[in-house]
Order: sequence, then C-alpha cells, then structure tokens
Amino acid sequence: MKLIGVDVGGTFTDLVFTDTGSGFVSIHKTPTTPDDPSRGVIDGILELCRRVEVEPSEIDSVKHGTTIATNAVLEYKGADTGMITTEGYRDVLHIGRHQRPQHYSIMQEIPWQDRPLIKRRHRKTVAERLAPPKGDVLVALDEAAVRKAARELKAAGVEAVAICFLFSYLDPAHEERARAIVLEEYPDCFVTSSAAVSPQFREFERFTTAAMNAFIGPKVRNYVDRLETVMGEKGLTADLHVMGSNGGAATAQMVSEKPVLTLLSGPAAGVLGGIWCSELSGKNNLITFDVGGTSADIGIVIDGVSTEATARDTWIGGYPVLAPMMDIHTIGAGGGSIASLDAAGAFRVGPESAGARPGPAAYGHGGDKPTVTDAHVVLGRLDPDRFLGGEMSLDTAASEKVVGALADEVGLGRHETASGILTIVNANMANAIRSRTVQKGLDPRDFALVAFGGAGPLHAADVADLLGISSVLVPAYPGITSAVGLLTTDLKYDAVRTEFQVSTGFDTGRLNADFVAMQEQLAAQLVADKVDPNSVTYRRAGDLRYVGQGYELRVAIPDGDLDAASLKAVVDAFARAHEAEYGHAFEDSPIELVNIRLTAFGEVAKIEPEAGNGGDSLAGATVRTGTCYFAEIGGPTKGYETPFLERTLLPAGETFAGPAIVLQKDTTTIVPPGWNFGADRAGNLMMGKGARP
Repeated sequence: MKLIGVDVGGTFTDLVFTDTGSGFVSIHKTPTTPDDPSRGVIDGILELCRRVEVEPSEIDSVKHGTTIATNAVLEYKGADTGMITTEGYRDVLHIGRHQRPQHYSIMQEIPWQDRPLIKRRHRKTVAERLAPPKGDVLVALDEAAVRKAARELKAAGVEAVAICFLFSYLDPAHEERARAIVLEEYPDCFVTSSAAVSPQFREFERFTTAAMNAFIGPKVRNYVDRLETVMGEKGLTADLHVMGSNGGAATAQMVSEKPVLTLLSGPAAGVLGGIWCSELSGKNNLITFDVGGTSADIGIVIDGVSTEATARDTWIGGYPVLAPMMDIHTIGAGGGSIASLDAAGAFRVGPESAGARPGPAAYGHGGDKPTVTDAHVVLGRLDPDRFLGGEMSLDTAASEKVVGALADEVGLGRHETASGILTIVNANMANAIRSRTVQKGLDPRDFALVAFGGAGPLHAADVADLLGISSVLVPAYPGITSAVGLLTTDLKYDAVRTEFQVSTGFDTGRLNADFVAMQEQLAAQLVADKVDPNSVTYRRAGDLRYVGQGYELRVAIPDGDLDAASLKAVVDAFARAHEAEYGHAFEDSPIELVNIRLTAFGEVAKIEPEAGNGGDSLAGATVRTGTCYFAEIGGPTKGYETPFLERTLLPAGETFAGPAIVLQKDTTTIVPPGWNFGADRAGNLMMGKGARP
C-alpha cells in the first residue's frame, strides 16, 4: 500500500511517503500556509507525489495531524456558540469548581470566566431531570422549551449549540432528543451533546468539553470538508484519517463530529513516532522531546507505553477537557522563539515566536528580531548552503545583524549573546521536562531523550546535560517524526461509562453487560470504517479511587467475564498504583470503581523500518569543516574546529567523538564537545555523554 503522513506545524508542513510493498520511504517539507493550512497540505502531497513519481490516485491512505482545533482554542477564534442545559445550571460553565488556577493569587485570569466558550446570553435552560444512580426520570424533557430555545439561538446568530444536561451520563435520551429538536429548527447548526462527547460525571468538566467541541466544531468540520473536497478534485481518492489526542487515528467523519478528540493531534503523533524509532534501538523508557518553530512538546514513555493524562491533568488553553489524551506538556520554546529584554531588563527567550512568516531573520522573509535559529547561525552551527538539504539558503548577515543589535543592548559580545539565547531556551526546556519527571517522582537519568522536530536535535545534548541524561536518540527523520508517527498507529476509538461501584459490593452482572455494550458500540464504528473485525483488538481499564477521594487512578481491567477473583486483582493493582503515586496505600479502605473504559484498535497498514549501513568512513561523510562556538554550562564560549557530516554517509555501528554537526534535509543535529555519537543499524543517530551512546 502507498501511504502518506502529513503533519502541519507552525512553520513547516511535514510529509512522509512510504510504499509498504517495497519499504521505500521519502520525506518532504513545505512552508505552512497559515491563512489556509489545507492549501499547504494539498500542495505538499502533490509535490511529494511528483518527487516519488506516483500518481495521486495511487495513494491508498492519508494520515493527517492538524492544529486547527488547538489553535482555535488557544487563539480564542471559535464559533459563536449556544447552550441548552438543565434548569438551574446555566452558570456551571462560569462558576467552575472551588479550585482556581492559582490558589493564592487575588489577581489572576480565570480562562472560563475571562474568555467564556459560551456567552451567558446564549445559555438557555429547559425543564428536565434524571435521578442518580440509575437515571430514573424525575422531570420529563420540556420539548417545547427546547424548540423555543433553538429558535432564539438561531435568531441570535449562533453557529453551534451544546446540549448539556445534568445527569446525561446515566442516560443520554434527553440530550439526544434535544439535539434532534435543535436540528429540526436549525439544520445548518453544529449540534453536539455532552453524553456523546464525554459520558462521565463531573458536570463542569463535561459541560466545558461539550462547549469546546461546539466552539471549535464548525471550523474543524469546514476544514476537513474542504480538505476532502480538494483532495477529490486533485485526484486523491485515498482514505483520510486524522490523528487524535489519544494516539490513534480517526476517520474524517468522526473528527467532524467530535473535533475535541484532535486537540493534541500533532504532538501525539510525535510521541508515537519517537516510540517507534526507539523500539528499533531497544530503548523503552523515553522522554520524547519534540521542538519545532514555535513550541516544545514533552512526552513520557514508560516500558514502551506513553503515559495518559488523568482528569486532573487534561487542560487545553486553561480549560479542562474530559477526553482521552496522551500526557503531553507544551511550552513556548522553539527555533522561532524571539530573544529580547523585558521591561525590567531581564534577558528572555520566548514564548513569542516569529512563526512561519516572517520567521527568523536568517530565513530572509523580513524577520527583524533575534531568534533561537539566528543564534545557531551566529555560532556557526547551521550550514547556510545546506539548510533543508540545500532547498533553502540562510541569510547569515541578517542573523548577525539582529543578534548583534541585541548584543549591543545587553553589553555582551555577539557570540556570548547567541550562547546566552541558547542557554536560556535550553534551561526553559529542561525545566519543562523536570515538571513531567522530577515533580512526578521520576528520575530523568533513568530515561533516554528522543529528540525530533526541526529544532529538537539542535538542543538535545545540551538539554540532556542539564538533566543528567547520558543517552540521546535522534530518529532517522527527526524533522518529520510526527508525520512518521502518523503512519505507525492504528485506528483507535474510546468508550467510557460512569459506574460508581464500591469494592464491598461489585455488581459483576452490570459491569459485564456494560463492557459488552461498549464493545458492540466500538465494533459497529470500526465496521463502518471498513476495518476487518478479525484485526480489531480491545483494551479495558478502570478509574478507581478510595471512597471520598477527589480524583482517580487508572488501572487495567482483564478481558473476559469479570468475577470476584478478577476484580480483586483490579483492586490490588489500584493499591499498588496508589502507593507508587502517593507513597502509601490503605489496605482496609473500600475502593470505588468510578469509570470503566474500553479502547478499540483497528489494525491498518503501517510504515516499515528502513535498514541501511551508511557510508564507509567518517572522512567520507565529511562535507566540510568550520569553526563552531560552544559554551559549557557556566563556562565561556569557545570556538572549535568542527566537521560537518552528511548523516546518510555515516558508517553504521561505529562511534565517534564530538564536536560535530550532522546534516540532513529535515534537521541538523549538534554533537557538543565531550559527547560521542554514531549511527545504529536501525537508522537512528545515538549520542552519549562520557561513554558509548
């Protein structure tokens, strides 16, 4: 099969083509088109097809990572949205919970109050009420009130409506009927229900998730529809799948209905690409380090499995989101991060970025502010004639000018100022990793750092040094690892149900029946996606807590019919997880099973690893030598005669000493003095400090 993965970043759109029959792989990068990202996607696909001499109609599948949903939330550029909710609960979206983002600050921004996803005047209430624990109807749905609310919202010009009833996670019938009425009155409206998006308790988080789904819904739906339409016009008849935040792909139709599932689309693909590459080199505990032009994304992988975000950790743009997500932390630090002095005279780098246009001064598009990329140029670490494999030249004079202006402002030399820029951005990145490791009881020294993205390999060794990490892995195609990751995953769908059962009296009959119903739901979706039922696998999990606790821990639940013995094993697994997370467990305390979860995996064709032996010698891989400047931690900036090496010509299985600059089309890898490096048989570049990598 012929597959294409395409990931849209802030600066570049990354593409990878593979023919699973021959194992052939080709990569491509094209500038992102911020005004209409689909234009860059289509142009990039067609350019890549021409390069590999394949007709667009021959492509079988396109996997896509997109930032449309994320940007709509972060930039607060969604649809005018309305809401229909249970009487008395109009202001749940505003009140939130007693926790504030900053507990002790009296001057703080509350995102859901300062930037409401749904304005209060567009929140309508209707009579209806269910009763826990079984969802018995206390008050029937007032259908006339729903119809009236729909007409008022239509007249107000809203583009999307969220239906959010108090106990809909117990029975979605009222929400489904209300949704049908709204569509009768307003067929062109994007209508979503909280139970369809996140059928879980916690009304604030569930309502907010549904509101966010509606807020971004029209924009995402229009984007996906436009992309599919233009693909058809250009002869691309391939199936289109979009990466979800859970690390699996979803059909275009699913994404159009539930765009909230794509909020971490690109970063999730990057983690998967990092896992795939590291597995080939025998690394299982990883810190994925994805640095692009605008941001750095941090993921944690333990025993080959990425960590999942819990209900207390899933936040996007300051809003809570109850949707399956990988645990990925993002900071504003990348190749386009701008260096400046703030009002108090402090030296800062980021989070403001030069973006795709004008970009760093070195790109020659009119950038007039010093960026991280410009600092690398000034220090001689980027080859101006071989950037993007020679497809783009860097304007070294422009970098010297903008960094020189900052140097005059801070009173340092040009090289010292450039080193200072990198020191600050590296410290910011290292601190972000500490927040996901040290602050969670994990020792980063027990992990390998997997560096990718256009800028990750430029900073990997220095960041690893700050954290005491001695092993760094750079994938074969680091600049497009997210695009590669898109081609390593299966279709993946999640189902969840709230149970509220206590270990002193589990209802195994209800649990087994609910798992069967959830599996039938997911199986039907995969059949609709034309997935062979024989290639589908399922994974169960549960959210458990001690009775009275505020949040849960997720543990695996075995397959098959559940009985007292299997549930005892689940309870024991929770106790071990609680002790690992909090340092203690309570053997005699009753445990509550809050939610059960089922994940379905539909197997699809994937990219295969390329094996290669590279060149014959280091001399044969040397393109040129030049002076590059490096600064040890806390030390001066010194010039080193440094070889510039073509990565594809590095001999496999041999180790060499730094410093070195390793060139390839999609990124540059920096090996500082004191580090060793070498290419392994799987195509990965390994770096180590003080020993063989």
